[in-house]
Amino acid sequence: MSPGQLESLGRSVRAELDGNLLPFWSSRVVDTSHGGFIGWMSKEGLVNTEAPKGLILNARLLWTFSAVYRFDHDVRRRDLAQRAADYLAQFFWDGTHGGVFWQVDAQGRCLDDKKKIYGQAFYLYALAEYFQAVGDEATLERAKELFELIEAHSHDAVNGGYIEVCNRDWSEAQDLRLSDKDMDEKESMNNHLHLLEAYTNLYRIWPEANLRVRLVGLLDIFAARIADPATGHLNHFFDESWQPKSDDYTFGHDIEASWLLCEAAEVLDDPALMSRVQEQALRLAHIVLTEGVDHDGGLCYRGQHGHVVDPNREWWPQVESVVGFLNAFQLSGEQRFFEAARHAWQYLEKRFVDAEHGEWFWRVDPLGRPDPTEPKVSEWKGPYHGVRGCLEILKRLRQIAASNPKL
Repeated sequence: MSPGQLESLGRSVRAELDGNLLPFWSSRVVDTSHGGFIGWMSKEGLVNTEAPKGLILNARLLWTFSAVYRFDHDVRRRDLAQRAADYLAQFFWDGTHGGVFWQVDAQGRCLDDKKKIYGQAFYLYALAEYFQAVGDEATLERAKELFELIEAHSHDAVNGGYIEVCNRDWSEAQDLRLSDKDMDEKESMNNHLHLLEAYTNLYRIWPEANLRVRLVGLLDIFAARIADPATGHLNHFFDESWQPKSDDYTFGHDIEASWLLCEAAEVLDDPALMSRVQEQALRLAHIVLTEGVDHDGGLCYRGQHGHVVDPNREWWPQVESVVGFLNAFQLSGEQRFFEAARHAWQYLEKRFVDAEHGEWFWRVDPLGRPDPTEPKVSEWKGPYHGVRGCLEILKRLRQIAASNPKL
């Protein structure tokens, strides 16, 4: 690693953040007809003004604008964060039972009142970030309330972990799938990963004793239940007694988890726990680099039994790989991880950035051709991975430079 490589990567990431991602999400997704933000945009930039609005997109918008306001102190970001916060509070919050609905229509009328814990986690994650951005005490109280609701109704006191989906009144739902692509099982890696992420952010502003216990418990679950002891990969689905019900894995979740686990251990400030988690993170990063990264720097999507079974690349694993490999470099000092991060960003910049219509393509095939069927904005396509990735990369590059005075 040379000073020039460090500076070049930083300039490229900052240019992408300021010149593409933030202009797109700050100006092109505001819904001037119905309030809040649009629910869907095609790959070419065509907006469906009557598309439903999903909790995940709206919570991620709140997190994004809050995080960016903390980064650049631009009042336009604060105003957009407030717009997202107000819309979520008015149309998604369940005034009867607490928690947030999964989906509303374009006018804000509830379409799906399920309390999917993955969605509750993202709202909690966003509330904690919004509080850090604007210091609104009512936001902190809402975050505490949501934490208590999740703990009261989703936490499995017998087997540990958290069930996937509750009904509106917080009773356990019959269909536990997050989406049509998921298995109908009691426990999932993805649900626990984003609860971990949310609880980490909440602990930063509210270091409460029970929250600490639950956060440590989530780290223990990843070490003892979710990580496959033979392969090191993260299994995806489990029954109520934590028996694995799936045998494939996604490289993006593996590398994203590698740095989110470290982040959780850092806020807990427990050296023994941090050492154990860092060891797991390095194993995950090594496996992803060895098995999932193609020669061109692109990260393949899915693997099974030690082989790539879906060689396509998606935007979110690609940017998560940059962060995860930088994290692994910071932990180990191994040059191969820095090179992997640099090549992953170069691949993203070359293949995913949409110079014509803005933002990033959802998916490209192994030859770098964009998937024409996937939208630019949807319930599952938002700014969170891209913007967060850029912010994390810039932060870590500063840390690397500060810890290496000769650079």
